[in-house]
Amino acid sequence: MKRTTLLIALLIVMIAGLAACGPGATPEPTALPTFTLPPSPTPTATATQTATPTPTPLYPPEGMGPSGFPADVNPLTGLKVENPSLLERRPMGVKVSNLPRNVRPQFGLSLADMVYEYYTEQGSTRFVALFLGKDAETVGSIRSARFFDANIVRMYRAILAFGSGDVKVRDRLYNSEYASRLVSEFPAGCPPMCRYEPNGVDYLVTNTSDLSQYVTGIGVANGRQNLDGMFFKLEPPEGGQTGARAFVHYSGGIYNRWDYDPATGKYVRFSETTDNLSGPEADTYAPLTDRLTDQPITADNVLVVLTPYEYYSVKPEIMDVPFGPSGTAYLFRDGQVYKVLWQRPSAESVLFLTLEDGTTPFPFKPGNTWVEVMGASSTVAQEGDDWRFTFLVP
Repeated sequence: MKRTTLLIALLIVMIAGLAACGPGATPEPTALPTFTLPPSPTPTATATQTATPTPTPLYPPEGMGPSGFPADVNPLTGLKVENPSLLERRPMGVKVSNLPRNVRPQFGLSLADMVYEYYTEQGSTRFVALFLGKDAETVGSIRSARFFDANIVRMYRAILAFGSGDVKVRDRLYNSEYASRLVSEFPAGCPPMCRYEPNGVDYLVTNTSDLSQYVTGIGVANGRQNLDGMFFKLEPPEGGQTGARAFVHYSGGIYNRWDYDPATGKYVRFSETTDNLSGPEADTYAPLTDRLTDQPITADNVLVVLTPYEYYSVKPEIMDVPFGPSGTAYLFRDGQVYKVLWQRPSAESVLFLTLEDGTTPFPFKPGNTWVEVMGASSTVAQEGDDWRFTFLVP
């Protein structure tokens, strides 16, 4: 009996010992999470680096251009396009109105690769919007041609869609080597030049896909063009000055402002809302949007070029703009402004930039560009981070 009692006691002691070694008897139960989820910063940082994908493809540090663009890169933006087949055609220039103010917001401007704004007459400006890497279902409202448009057609080997024009302008355009690439409402018809009447307003518009197909259908050679010339680099160049805003004043009736948005890295377009003959303090602005996309009008590059304007006629006021071979320019990109030279050594040369030495290529930021074409004697004033350009002839 005593032996049996001893054995039972020994068993009780062994069982108690095993229980003490079990997981439920750990003296510091909070130590287990410490080992499974280490607080050490080193392993945490390593895990974060391996789990975070690269947000965007890397841009070649040496940049792209001015020649040798890959087949899927738009030579007017330095960016890959979603549909490379669109590059196998000519750029399309579309004349777009800027006055009267009830034509705003215009259609399709946010989809253009480049937009040129220039002085026409009686204080007004118009746009030539260039489309290559993207199509726009509606672009307009379309207005008549001016002498300046010949520069765009030649530089970019482009098609030009316009409404009509003064007889002197039409004579020059239709007696040129590019006459077959001119598309006006008559005789083209709809498509590609159609009338659109929302809310009783009569707009002349085009669809860029229809426009390209139309010129092919009438026998115009419409393949990929050599558009070498522009140089693009993602990294902002050294030597710039702060350029937070650019004020571009063409007249008391037409003036605009470009504000740099650090969140997007783009400049946002504001257009005047009232006439102003009193001075900058009386300017009034509103953001310009795209009626087609409902997106604000923005630019990766805002380029102000200074070039002589010439009076072809004073009454009526008709301006001619030879636009070449070079001149002073101010490039706004990445919140900086750079004084450079614009270059167009021949009529068929794409506009490009160099340092003031005239030979070293200067880079655009990859993306779209708005070009403000100002008179050579226009005034340039810096006010802190703001820059003001006031149009003067020549």
